[in-house]
Amino acid sequence: MARKHKHKKAGPGDVKPRGTDRFDVRMQQEIVSAAQSLAEPLCASEGMEVIHVECRREPGGRILRLYIDRPGGVTLEDCAAVSRQLGDLLDLKFDAEIAYILEVSSPGIDRPLSKLSDFEKFTGKTARIRTTSAISGQKNFTGTLSGVMDGNVRLQIEAETVLIPHRDISKARLVNDNGDVKC
Repeated sequence: MARKHKHKKAGPGDVKPRGTDRFDVRMQQEIVSAAQSLAEPLCASEGMEVIHVECRREPGGRILRLYIDRPGGVTLEDCAAVSRQLGDLLDLKFDAEIAYILEVSSPGIDRPLSKLSDFEKFTGKTARIRTTSAISGQKNFTGTLSGVMDGNVRLQIEAETVLIPHRDISKARLVNDNGDVKC
């Protein structure tokens, strides 16, 4: 369920507000952090869990994506309700200068993994992991999750177990049955 937040654009003679010309990492982190902190109690009160929050610049503009889940799955109505409530809270939190499109959805078959507990919960499932720094000369890994140990994600790749520091994971997703995933 997408919710578009449009705000007044600067006119030809106006000075553009800071942050609207380019999408900087600090602003992205601020938006994700605020959305996470506002969404978690909101979702918990409805018996749902925030799975993952991301903010990215895409061709259509800035996208704030929130993945939610609950035992038995979420419905379109659940996504719409969270979108409305969270959108209102975010509108109060941020200036009208920050434009974004809020998308709230279920995690789907290529579920994002972000918390250490996610990697433990899906032990035995295939995942694709991208790291911020190279481990043994590579940054992209695909293998079977085999738990967590001392803050490291254990990933079984053929006969080898690779330990990936959780703090170094930039993106991780389950791989669906066809092996397709965008990471």
